[in-house]
Amino acid sequence: QVKLVESVGGLVQPGGSLRLSCAASGRTFRRYDMGWFRQAPGKEREFVAAITWSDSNTYYVDSVKGRFTISRDDAKNILYLQMNSLNPEDTAVYYCAAKDRWGTPVSQTMYDYWGQGTQVTVSS
Repeated sequence: QVKLVESVGGLVQPGGSLRLSCAASGRTFRRYDMGWFRQAPGKEREFVAAITWSDSNTYYVDSVKGRFTISRDDAKNILYLQMNSLNPEDTAVYYCAAKDRWGTPVSQTMYDYWGQGTQVTVSS
């Protein structure tokens, strides 16, 4: 099992940047595919980004490509999401998640472990 704890989000002006982190407990963090998901008010939770454990392949939803970067530090058991050029449509609760079973890393149904979520608000 793994326990996930996201860093505190915050309020960011449009065009600004923010880095989220997700600290994971457990000795086998390096064997988990990791993902970031988000849920905006009144909307369903959606996939944002993922990184695989085996070869660190990365995946992004089209709306964040070129602006967000997912990375992981297996030595520190930390997952990151660097978010640049933020706009109000990025406002949401962001969740990190982990999975250790075969399946696409972009589907939230594949993930068994979730953090508590952290609020990111983009507003002037």
